[in-house]
Amino acid sequence: MNLLGRLLPAVPLTTGALLLTGRFTVGRRRLDPAAPAAAVLALAATLGLAVAAALARPAVRFPLFGRLPAGLAVDGLSAALIVTVAAVSLAVVVFAAGEFGADESRARFFGLMLVFTGAMLVTVTATDLAVLLMGWEVMGAMSYALIGFWWRDPGRVGSADVSFLTTRAADLGLYFAAGAALAGTGSLDLAGLAAGRGHWPDLIAAGAVLAALGKSAQLPFSFWLSRAMDGPSPVSALLHSATMVAAGAYLLLRLGPLLTATGWAATLVAWAGALTALLLGAVALAQRDLKQLLAASTCAQIGFMVLAAGAGAVAGGTAQLVAHAAVKSLLFLAAGTWLSALGTKDLGELHGAARRYRLVGVTFGIGALALAAVPPLSLWATKDAVLAAALADSPALYAVGLAAGLLSAGYAGRALIAVTRPTGAAARGATGRHGTRRLGPLERLPLPVLALGAAVLGVLALPPVDGAWRDLLGAGGEPAASPAELAVSGALALVVLAVTWTFVRRGVRARAAWTAPALHWLHLERLARTLVARPVFALAQALARFDDRVIDGGVRVAAATGRRAAALADHRVEVRVDGLVDAVGRGARWLGAAARRPQTGQVHTYYAQAAVLLAVLILIVLLVR
Repeated sequence: MNLLGRLLPAVPLTTGALLLTGRFTVGRRRLDPAAPAAAVLALAATLGLAVAAALARPAVRFPLFGRLPAGLAVDGLSAALIVTVAAVSLAVVVFAAGEFGADESRARFFGLMLVFTGAMLVTVTATDLAVLLMGWEVMGAMSYALIGFWWRDPGRVGSADVSFLTTRAADLGLYFAAGAALAGTGSLDLAGLAAGRGHWPDLIAAGAVLAALGKSAQLPFSFWLSRAMDGPSPVSALLHSATMVAAGAYLLLRLGPLLTATGWAATLVAWAGALTALLLGAVALAQRDLKQLLAASTCAQIGFMVLAAGAGAVAGGTAQLVAHAAVKSLLFLAAGTWLSALGTKDLGELHGAARRYRLVGVTFGIGALALAAVPPLSLWATKDAVLAAALADSPALYAVGLAAGLLSAGYAGRALIAVTRPTGAAARGATGRHGTRRLGPLERLPLPVLALGAAVLGVLALPPVDGAWRDLLGAGGEPAASPAELAVSGALALVVLAVTWTFVRRGVRARAAWTAPALHWLHLERLARTLVARPVFALAQALARFDDRVIDGGVRVAAATGRRAAALADHRVEVRVDGLVDAVGRGARWLGAAARRPQTGQVHTYYAQAAVLLAVLILIVLLVR
């Protein structure tokens, strides 16, 4: 059992590390051709281990830093997550194995993807904050390297910088939470965080919520996910579906007892998720770039998971996470296919793309309809499970969540209509400029599998499966959506799709003044630069000037004073001291020479000297008396 728990994250981590280090020891040219196959085999083995671990529930315990108990364990929530992470990662890597050509650094890419997946597996199986932080940090570092994978492009590197710095700033909250946990409970164990004394649970919750909202690109951190679209499409598919962006929602679902114990944290999290789902849904609706639309929709759909964590709907939030992973990985892979085949991601130039590539078009259509929450596809039922918990918590919260759900039908319908409309002149021009290419079997293979998941995973929130699902997660007693609520939400989704189709067909467009803020992601990045980045940089520059002028200046003055004192001693004091020593020496030599003169060896001379000395002594005696 312990071996199974260790092997689960170790297989992708070790294989990824070998691919990354082997580029330098074996050589890139020799390792690159084998890298895709090695990555696929490693993740296939990881999926098998994940299924076995979900059934066997292994636990690994070990001391950390010599005394802190730590470990990895698989419970109900972890079981759902590890299978989801392994399955989606395998599908994405299979697609990437067909998409990435021989001219790319495949060992580096697949090595980073494997370490990324392994870090997520560590995160979702960690039993304490210390081990969770290790996986959390490695995942952030890998996301930075993957978003900036094409490092020769300064724009992509800049996007990686923005993404990394934004999430890193929020990650400081998790360090704060760990410190508060040690001070308040004496332990980092996740299960005991709510048992702290006094205000320590509030401090732990504040740090954890900050880190989770940043990682999951919730308001006000959402803008970094827009920048992350500069990475390769397989990176976007994995980042948005089952790994990093989902990690924050997972953490909040895991810390449900802590949120409930503090009270205010649960309310804050629920409203943060609901408002993100609503406002970022509006952002998605305004986008003209397919990948940007999907990125904003990820923020919105993760918002439902965060809302579920705040409302105490662990079963509904986890079902939403699992179903969304299949839906969003499918949509991003399809978008990446069209981008590489047609050379565009502009919605206006993608008309006819679904007709040109039928398999991609059909599977994208299933994913888009699931994203729109059209019954009986997956997100229809999972979203209503979340909204049922919101209704039990607050009617206002339910109203915001319902409005966000209707927006999801709008932006998903807009994307679907764009790629299924007949090819226009603009699209023909784009195709002529960029050309087309045939899709390989590895690029085709994951799409039907993910489409199947996008279609059927909603059963996790429907009778009779929902009972077993709640038992798996230990979430009995949570409110469930009634048949009437399911029917109304499904009908509303169809109505919104019909309205969207009518508006698009008639060419109705909203006024630019209304859509400009949403098109630019609510200017969140500009606000972050103005309110956070600039003051921080100004403070840093002021401290740098203080260091240069005061601290470093004082050191320079002290050094200059020392040099001047040394020069003074060299040119003045030392000359006089040397002169005095020379004078003493000359005097001693003169006295020695003078003392030698009376030593003649003649008796009468000695007698005369004694007489003179005697006379002098008598004179002294007389004078003293």
